[in-house]
Amino acid sequence: MLALLGTAFFMTILDGTSLLSALPSIEGDLGLRGPAIQWAVTAYALAFSGLLLPSGRAADVLGRRRVFLAGMALRVLSSLLCGLAPSLEVLVAARALQGVSAAIIAPAALSMVMNAFPEGPERNRALGVWGGLGGFGATAGLLLGGLITDTLGWQWVFWVNVPIGTTVLLLAPALLHESRAHTRGFDLAGALAITPALVLLVYVLSRVPSDGFDGRLPAAAAVLVALFVTIERRSAAPLLPLRLLRSRVLVGGNLLLLIAGMSVDGMLITLTSHVQRVLGWSAVQFGLAAAAMTAASVAVALFSRHVTTWGIRRLAASGTVLLGTACLLLTRFSTDYSLGLLLLALLVFGAGMGTAAVCSQISALTGVTQRDSGLAAGLADTSFAIGTALGVAICSSVATARASAIGGPATLALSSGHRTAFATAAVFAAAGLVVALTMLGKRPSRPDSRNPESRGAGGRPASATTP
Repeated sequence: MLALLGTAFFMTILDGTSLLSALPSIEGDLGLRGPAIQWAVTAYALAFSGLLLPSGRAADVLGRRRVFLAGMALRVLSSLLCGLAPSLEVLVAARALQGVSAAIIAPAALSMVMNAFPEGPERNRALGVWGGLGGFGATAGLLLGGLITDTLGWQWVFWVNVPIGTTVLLLAPALLHESRAHTRGFDLAGALAITPALVLLVYVLSRVPSDGFDGRLPAAAAVLVALFVTIERRSAAPLLPLRLLRSRVLVGGNLLLLIAGMSVDGMLITLTSHVQRVLGWSAVQFGLAAAAMTAASVAVALFSRHVTTWGIRRLAASGTVLLGTACLLLTRFSTDYSLGLLLLALLVFGAGMGTAAVCSQISALTGVTQRDSGLAAGLADTSFAIGTALGVAICSSVATARASAIGGPATLALSSGHRTAFATAAVFAAAGLVVALTMLGKRPSRPDSRNPESRGAGGRPASATTP
């Protein structure tokens, strides 16, 4: 079951990075010019980040296996359409559908993992595997996207999802049990308020590096968030019950996920720009170097399952220190570089990424009952998605502003801007250290043995229904 759900999760992560290597080929094939091709990336991000929270709650209400299968069927269809797209408009629409499918799949899959493994060592072990898959998918896409594009064509970056997704659809009915929460209904009004708010926020962040900051759209998003809070307080079956936010560990885990997303994607977008625009590397060359980061991330994520022994605060703090250290090492980069320094920084960063991701996710899911598991998973995924958008926007803007202020030869100015952006990502990691030390407990809390909703596969929740 974990292998099946992990495969589906890996597909959603891989899609977010593998496309980046294929963009030049798609641009040439479709005869595009200028920044229009970036909408293939933006459409996915907007649909994904905006729908995670309502999709997680829908999984609780409608049945997690049912929602997961619907998302996987949409993933297969949208991937097929992406590869067949004859124009940018069709590609962008199909990519938006891919983002919708990812938003449906991710929280449903994670909530089924939560409910299958009881809170404590067993769930920590499962989330260690989950975090390892996430770290592997986030960086492997840079290499696999380039290799697939060079050998089979850019269409196969999308079409590879079709046989994998079909296999998951065929195996899921036999391996996954259905479960749903007994609630009064779905808070449609709350969903209609928070979804456009999140979409507006991510859109504004994605446009900041190129267009600058426009306060009108963030103000509209703030109004929608205020409306959402008002709706939740009055709703009999709220989309996001405010009682969940009374848990300091859960809130701390989500904050750490957001900050980790800022540091990870802020560093990665800066490093990708540096090695390609300053050092002249190809995407495949960078993907091979990033394999060191991937290996370290996977290994440390699997080690982080021992959080019960070592203490979640200690491990989470160590992860943020490693992230910050790696970013500070990268500030030593200039128009020249040392391969040894690069590999050392990537190894340290991968170790920090794996540790921080697993610890923050364990915290964000601690103490959550079975009826709220899909919602908690959606909230955790949303926190990380918003963090990645923030990190990319801030680090890209900082690098551009610094390069413009320096002037002179382009490579020297870019290199100075990138060093400033790496330092900014280190500041994010320092903020994560503060959150880890002040909001996370020394050990994750134990489930309440008297509450059947806190048990997993060893004692299936009383509200789960199995055909």
